[in-house]
Amino acid sequence: MGFWVMFVVALAVSAIGFHKFVWFISLGYGFSMAAIGVALLVAFAPGAGAGAVAPLVMSALLVVYGLRLGLYLLVRERRSAAYNKVMKTQVNDGSGLGLPVRVLVWAACALLYACEAAPVYFRLANGAAADACSVVGACIMAGGIVLESASDLQKTAQKRANPRRFCDKGLFSFVRCPNYLGEVLTWTGVFVSGVTALAGPWQWIAAVAGYAGIVYVMFGGARRLELRQNKNYGSDPEYQAYVKRTPILLPFVPLYSVASCTWLKG
Repeated sequence: MGFWVMFVVALAVSAIGFHKFVWFISLGYGFSMAAIGVALLVAFAPGAGAGAVAPLVMSALLVVYGLRLGLYLLVRERRSAAYNKVMKTQVNDGSGLGLPVRVLVWAACALLYACEAAPVYFRLANGAAADACSVVGACIMAGGIVLESASDLQKTAQKRANPRRFCDKGLFSFVRCPNYLGEVLTWTGVFVSGVTALAGPWQWIAAVAGYAGIVYVMFGGARRLELRQNKNYGSDPEYQAYVKRTPILLPFVPLYSVASCTWLKG
């Protein structure tokens, strides 16, 4: 199995974005990661030695991560009127984009997804021995998935209890975007796992590009959410107090706003 097989797998799955543009980066993202995890398990699990345990566990975690995210987004899209209103009014539906641009977005997304998973693939393909980075990376990845899942569940519960209020309880009392923090931790774990296994500039470029790309997307998503919440809750004194005391994405880091960072897109 080569790196480009992961790219083709991601292309095949994320092609659902041609039905609905946002699916390139939502359902297509989650299910592409699950499919890449399955492909890694099929290619490397048979006859794998003890040194491959950690990356194979991470491949299984990719399946868990992708299916959870994809199904969560699918259920939210079908059941949440508020979410669908946001998608219709504040997210580019791709209706004004021509086919060449859509194809470019499709290919770019699939390449990013393959690069994100690259450290796991390269550790398996290079036959790297088990070491601290592989174990620590797998633990960080698992923790990130748990954090993201718990954040989504808490957000759903808080919105169900009070649809008109911003989320500020539980994990949201530590950072305003704990689900995005979980995403960052997940891919930090993946990147850490590959640090001692990457060989040559090409493998490093792919791994760094995937990690930097998803971190950029998460900060861009945090900015988009901040702008939307400022519009919806900006006149609420409780919200103003909340944003002044709660970091936007990284706990214990006094970064409270990225609204002015116009270079962030997500």
